[in-house]
Amino acid sequence: MKNVLLAIFCVLTLGVNAQSVDTTKKKLADTLKKDLFTAPDTVKRLQIHPLYLLPPIGLIAYGALSFYVTPVRNFDYYIHGDIQRTAPNFNTKAESYFLFAPIVMVYGLNLVGVEGKNRFVDRTALLGLSGGILGLTEFSLKHATHRLRPNKTDYYSFPSGHTGAAFLGAEFLAQEYSDKSVVYSIVGYTFAVTTGVFRMANRDHWFSDVVAGAGFGILSTKAAYLIYPYIRNALTHTDKQGRKAMVMPTYQDGAPGISFAMQL
Repeated sequence: MKNVLLAIFCVLTLGVNAQSVDTTKKKLADTLKKDLFTAPDTVKRLQIHPLYLLPPIGLIAYGALSFYVTPVRNFDYYIHGDIQRTAPNFNTKAESYFLFAPIVMVYGLNLVGVEGKNRFVDRTALLGLSGGILGLTEFSLKHATHRLRPNKTDYYSFPSGHTGAAFLGAEFLAQEYSDKSVVYSIVGYTFAVTTGVFRMANRDHWFSDVVAGAGFGILSTKAAYLIYPYIRNALTHTDKQGRKAMVMPTYQDGAPGISFAMQL
């Protein structure tokens, strides 16, 4: 009898576990369907006071001053010299992974059901717009400033691209989740600061390169959140005749896509 009861218990346990796994899979599938293929009616505009733009602008200004103000540039040399003395053999590629952490968190949190400010299509478009602004800015400045890296490998030191991308991601995470908890912002910016520190410790960038990169990263994301609602409203709107037009994601026969619909 004991063996029979034990066998029944094992079967019931396996059944409950299987049901739990099936339930988890169903919840995950529902979350993906809702997040990927449900377009919100509106995109929340970035509510921001002009003073909030001052910190990233200040960071960019500091980096620019390093080209014209000797004490600012000398501080670059001081930081680099200190790294050379205290960590001459430091070498890591961890920052190449850290810079993606805040972005992975945004998509991971949505995946497990912790919803951010925007759905998949909108936040991906916001991320792409942020990256486009940052990429164009940094590409132009790296070629225009022609600054030699501390390790003397090339003349594309200013601003720090890795740091810019890391702070872009940190601000992206903050925009999507700061309303839920300040912890998300703290975690994102911790990864970003660590990325900047490692870029200096690896002797890939000067201090002012990293500071300016941080400013450009933050400002690029803020700019995207300010601009994107106007772009989206141009794609999803009601014209003067009251006809509605919409661009939205689709999912048919197992294939995702984009559709355009307009009321005639």
